[in-house]
Amino acid sequence: MSAESTGLPARFRYWRLAFRHWRWQRPFWAGLLALVSGVPIAYFPYANLTLGQLTVRMATTAGSGSLIIGVLLFVLGLTMWFQSAVRVFAGVASILLALVSLVVSNFGGFLVGFLLALIGGALAVSWAPGTPATDDPGEKAELPDDAPGSDDDEKPGPNLPAQGFDPFGPAEPVHAGAGFDEESIDKNGRHRAG
Repeated sequence: MSAESTGLPARFRYWRLAFRHWRWQRPFWAGLLALVSGVPIAYFPYANLTLGQLTVRMATTAGSGSLIIGVLLFVLGLTMWFQSAVRVFAGVASILLALVSLVVSNFGGFLVGFLLALIGGALAVSWAPGTPATDDPGEKAELPDDAPGSDDDEKPGPNLPAQGFDPFGPAEPVHAGAGFDEESIDKNGRHRAG
C-alpha cells in the first residue's frame, strides 16, 4: 500500500481544503447571511402558522413585494459569492432591501430576515481581499537590540533609528538653487548672494 491514500478521507480532506481556499477569497459569511435572510422575508407572508386549533394566515397585499425582496436578497447573496468585485454594491443593496422589508414584509420577516440582511450587507461592504504573506516560513526572525540573546548590542538594527534621532525635531535649512560649493559660503558660514 502506498503512503498517499486516494481513499475517501483523502478526497474529503482535499475538498475541505479547496472549499476553505474558495471561502477565503470572497465575502463568504456576508453572502450566506444575505441568502438566509431572504427566506423568512419571502416565506412569512405566504405561510399558514397553526397554533393548536388556531390557523394564522399572514397573507397581505404586499405578498408579491415580500417575494421580490426575498428573491433579490437570495440573488445578492449569490452575487457576493461569485462576483466579489461588486461586493460593495451588493452589500449596500442588501442593506437597502432590509430597510424596505421592514415596511413591506411583516417587519422584515419578524426582524429575523431584517437583521440577517443588515449584518450580511455590512459584512459585504467591510470585507476586503487579503494580501498574500511575503514572509518565508523558514526565514529567521530578527530579535530587537535590547532583547537577550541578540549578538549586536552596540549598533541599532536595520529598522531602528540611531539613539538621539528625533524625527520631529527642527529641520536643517535647505539651500535653494545649486548644490553645496565652497565659493558660495562666507567665512562665518552664511550664504553669500551673488
